[in-house]
Amino acid sequence: MAEIQQSTNSADLTQRFIEFIMMQAQQAALCLGQIPHPSTGKPEINLEAARMFIDHLEIVKEKTRGNLNKDEEKILTSILSELQLAFVHVAQGAGLESEDSEVSAPEESKIAEDVPSIETPSAVSPESEDEGKKKFTKSYGA
Repeated sequence: MAEIQQSTNSADLTQRFIEFIMMQAQQAALCLGQIPHPSTGKPEINLEAARMFIDHLEIVKEKTRGNLNKDEEKILTSILSELQLAFVHVAQGAGLESEDSEVSAPEESKIAEDVPSIETPSAVSPESEDEGKKKFTKSYGA
């Protein structure tokens, strides 16, 4: 039968958490074409998969808020910011490449509008948080 570890080493957990964040970031970078695909050796872009990995990191950031040490929080925040910026650049570049002609300034702003915005969970208004809490309340009748 499997033995359950009774004590946890904080440094070991920090290292494992950072490795997890780095693996997710590496997958997002692979999907953004920043890392060549292992089987083809060429960069491949998959914006939907990249968005999924970035969203996963945002969820981790939101769910661990207040529970991370300074190093963990700094690494997660910086990686997430870099990936979000790279996503926007790649998404804009993909939009520009599909237009085989030069893009004028008004068309550039249209492309920027088509790029999905990446909202951080902290951008949620308090009203919408209250609505979510109300949805899941249970009444036992009176």
